[in-house]
Amino acid sequence: MKQRFALRFDRLISEIGFGGWQLGNDLWGAMSTDEGVALVKSAYQKGINFFDTAPGYSNGLSEQILGEALKAVRHEVLINTKFGHNHLNQTNFSETSIEKSINESLERLQTSYVDSVILHNPPRAILEGKTNHHAEFQRMKDIGKIRGYGVSIDTLEELDLVLKHLDVDVIELLFNINAQAPKALFDHVKAKGILLIAKVPLDSGWLSGKYNADSHFSGIRSRWDHDVIVKRAHLVDRIKSIVQDDDLVKYALGFILSFEAITTVIPGTKNLAQLDSNIASAQFTLSDDLKQKLEQLYDEEIKPLNLPW
Repeated sequence: MKQRFALRFDRLISEIGFGGWQLGNDLWGAMSTDEGVALVKSAYQKGINFFDTAPGYSNGLSEQILGEALKAVRHEVLINTKFGHNHLNQTNFSETSIEKSINESLERLQTSYVDSVILHNPPRAILEGKTNHHAEFQRMKDIGKIRGYGVSIDTLEELDLVLKHLDVDVIELLFNINAQAPKALFDHVKAKGILLIAKVPLDSGWLSGKYNADSHFSGIRSRWDHDVIVKRAHLVDRIKSIVQDDDLVKYALGFILSFEAITTVIPGTKNLAQLDSNIASAQFTLSDDLKQKLEQLYDEEIKPLNLPW
């Protein structure tokens, strides 16, 4: 597994990380705790050392599974969890709740520290530095409960606010072939030595290449209406025609990793087949020609559509 250096953490991190949303989550099919633990252990054994989770994932079960699977190799991995959405699926961004949330995560993760804790899509006022969150997270760093902190965000505008108003160690950012706008500020992220995590790299499954205009969706993916599905399906066909392949995973991940500012990418992982596919994709290097064509596709056809994620 190739690795990239995270300056603010002074360590190498696997280019492919482990997205922990699916762990124990019934949305993606039944997964027992034992199956989840085995999956995480397999990811570590195959070279992944970055694991992303949150208190709200599977009502805390994602953290519990990671904690059980990684306790024997705790100092060999970097665990990133979140703040703002608790294990009861309640939203609370109050800075007075930060330590309590971290303590609960520490217990579920069976560890005395978390490498990073990020604000889980916080309100604009926090991104503008108008609150006391930075001071409280710094206190958590000072007493050793966390090694770094940051934010999970979705847009170029939010990224601009963070870079202007906050001094963060980590940014988790929605970035993929169909959502390229944030790359305009990647040089600034890299200059600050921020650990940049690419989330939703397969655009909720569309960039796997397995969906089309006739696909039907349930759960969180039911947010797409028919018009959006048809437009997304057309874009998938356009991407397939560019790369001359129906399986888009390696191109989707390769595109993201072609940007030096990206430290790691966290595709969701619900089984061994997906894990192996994600890891194999790390061996693929996207050509400059294909990258240029995919960027041109975004500028000319994807960006004007302004599609919801």
